[in-house]
Amino acid sequence: MMNLISNNEKETRAIGRALGESCQGGEIFCLSGELGSGKTTLSKGIAQGLKIKKNITSPTFIILNSYTIPKNSKIKKLIHIDAYRLKNTIELEGLGFFDLIKETNNIIIIEWGEKIKKYLPAKKITITIKNINSNKRKIIIS
Repeated sequence: MMNLISNNEKETRAIGRALGESCQGGEIFCLSGELGSGKTTLSKGIAQGLKIKKNITSPTFIILNSYTIPKNSKIKKLIHIDAYRLKNTIELEGLGFFDLIKETNNIIIIEWGEKIKKYLPAKKITITIKNINSNKRKIIIS
């Protein structure tokens, strides 16, 4: 387990960038934290670490965004999921979720991952973001 302190959005993004740069393929990041805690900011950093140039937005209403990772032979896609509104396994199946999590050439980020934790493999990276004040966050990676 690793505990980090982020003093602002820029530091949260830098932590995400470092995580993205360390990816080998097949990582599943399960993010949890209060609304506005920085889950999407961390996700943007992970995408930057994977050299994705597109603007990363929270897939709150469309549930899943897919981004092609440029010039990488092993890792092909970043799959960004917002599980907040998911209600059952039928919705997960409709997204192709159970196939996506088996593919080792994807990186998957799941915001509100605790909502679907019973469907996630044991091998995942759990990241909890806790608000300390309006800017400062405690980021727990396990």
